[in-house]
Amino acid sequence: MATELANAQTDRAALSPEGRVFEITKAVYFEAAHFMGGKPEGHPYRHMHGHSFRLEATVAGVVKAGEQWVEDFAHLTASLNATAEKLDHRLLNEIEGLEVPTLERICVWVAADLSESLPGLKRVAVARPSLNERCELVL
Repeated sequence: MATELANAQTDRAALSPEGRVFEITKAVYFEAAHFMGGKPEGHPYRHMHGHSFRLEATVAGVVKAGEQWVEDFAHLTASLNATAEKLDHRLLNEIEGLEVPTLERICVWVAADLSESLPGLKRVAVARPSLNERCELVL
């Protein structure tokens, strides 16, 4: 629903973010290796290989009076970086919960890791940009 302004130059109260619901998103990158055990001999995913991953988190909420934002981007960035550091330059299969490291499982793992520091977490996405692949978990 669009807000109609009587006069866009003077009606500043209508431009206030307070009380409105916003979603903000931040992305970080990490590098990791994995393999898909249990695949038949000769299957390309059976062997260890690596990817550059893009990790995104979206936080949603209402801008409260006096705060002017849903979440401080510095806090969102720090939380995402802390999670990415746990995955960066690792063999994902060796991380508890990622023994079968599909994009779907990585999304669930990341959401669990971020949930305490980002209570407004609404969405997590993990992508492999070089392959044009992306998985998104909506919470």
